[in-house]
Amino acid sequence: MDIISDFAPYVGLAVILYAIRQTERFSNKYIPIAAVVLGVLYAFWEAGAATPEATLVGLKYALLGIGTVAGVKYSIENNTKK
Repeated sequence: MDIISDFAPYVGLAVILYAIRQTERFSNKYIPIAAVVLGVLYAFWEAGAATPEATLVGLKYALLGIGTVAGVKYSIENNTKK
């Protein structure tokens, strides 16, 4: 069960980022910035304090979330080309 709790934050962030990407009101070039802000804020909340370790965890969440959204995007684009 520990592996689920390790992946849940970044999967949740990826879902939020994908939903933001689908909207027309938010430019896609700002998604990485939103990911960093949301990831770091969540990590601060999770740690209970603003520490350097929590900042690194938040950046990890952001990078994993951005990578997941990009992977889904390119996968969908490749499937529609075939």
